Amino acid sequence: MIDHSYPAATAQILALSLPSPEATCELAARIAPRLAAGDVLLLRGDIGAGKTHFCRCLIRSLLTEAEDVPSPTFTLVQTYPAPVCEIWHADLYRLGDLSEVDELGLTEAFDTAICLIEWPDRLGSEAPANALTLEFSTDADPDTRHLTLSWSAPRWDSLPKVIAA
Repeated sequence: MIDHSYPAATAQILALSLPSPEATCELAARIAPRLAAGDVLLLRGDIGAGKTHFCRCLIRSLLTEAEDVPSPTFTLVQTYPAPVCEIWHADLYRLGDLSEVDELGLTEAFDTAICLIEWPDRLGSEAPANALTLEFSTDADPDTRHLTLSWSAPRWDSLPKVIAA
């Protein structure tokens, strides 16, 4: 089992502007190969802010064969077999109760899979402390998205270099 607790650390923050859907995909593709089992990405933002688009791009960049990547809005969780480990894409918008997190198997997946969690506020205290948080927001330009990444776990400290590459 992976220890999801870390000593209190100063949160790191990185703010980006993504001028197009393609730029969002490029960012997802740069982050994807650095992910491994136990990595959790918490995606926040209003409906239409770009959370699912980012997840689709990230998932497709990790799969060896092309696959449809639907939004898990109604299924709550979609899983994908990837060479490094399984990928779990969850949309918790419709989650009725915190107990459903365990029923879905998310708590275990946090240890064994790459987990992409939309609407992570529904996790409450179950949100892993070592997660990377991605906060998406829209812009007056309909193609532009603003993204703020934040983390406390040292696991993500190399992220600015990965993004700049």
